[in-house]
Amino acid sequence: MTASASSEGRPRIRMEPEARRDQIIACARRVFGEKPYGAVSLADIAREAGVARGLVNHYFGGKRELYLEVLREMIAVPDSVLERLPKGTLQERVSGVVDRFLSVVDRNRGMWLATVDALSHGHDPDVDSVMREAEEVTVDQTLRALGIDPGAEADEPLRGMCRAFGAMTRSATNEWLNRGTLSREQTFALLERTLLLIITEFGPERREE
Repeated sequence: MTASASSEGRPRIRMEPEARRDQIIACARRVFGEKPYGAVSLADIAREAGVARGLVNHYFGGKRELYLEVLREMIAVPDSVLERLPKGTLQERVSGVVDRFLSVVDRNRGMWLATVDALSHGHDPDVDSVMREAEEVTVDQTLRALGIDPGAEADEPLRGMCRAFGAMTRSATNEWLNRGTLSREQTFALLERTLLLIITEFGPERREE
C-alpha cells in the first residue's frame, strides 16, 4: 500500500480494487444516512472517501447506481456477519442471527432508516428490483445460517414466511430506532421469537414428522 495526494492535498492510501470499492460504499452509507438523496453529490461521497470523484464514477457509474448498491447491501445480511454466528442449537443460532442483525442496523441507523423509508414508498421500479433481489439473497443466507439448505429443504411457504419476516424486521426496527416505541431488548425478543416459531413450526424438520 502506498500513498498519493488527493485533489485537496490530503494523502490518499492506495488500496486493492475490492477494498477501495468497499471503502467507497461505507462512506456512501454514512453520507446517504446523514442527508436526503437529493442533497448528496458524488463529490460529497468522494470527499468523504478521500478519493477523486472520477474514481467513484469508475466503480459505480453515477450517484443513482451507487445509491442502489448501498440499498442492496443494507437489505442483505452481510456474509461477514453470518460467518461469525454461533454453531450451537437452533435457539442459539436464531438468537445469533437476530442479535448480529440488530447490531449492524444500530451501527448504520441513519442509512437503515433511509432504506426503510425508500422501501415504504414503493414507487421506484429500480428500488423494487433491488429489494426483490436482496430479499432472496437474505432468505438464502438466513436459512443457511440456521442449518437449512435453501435449495433442497426450503419450500415456497417457508421462503414466503421468511420474506414476510424481513418486512417485519424493517417495521420493528423503525419502531425502535425512529419512533422510540420499542427498546432494543423488546425488538430482539419480538424478532427472535417470530423467527424461531417460523423455523420450528414450518421448517423441514416439522414437515418430516
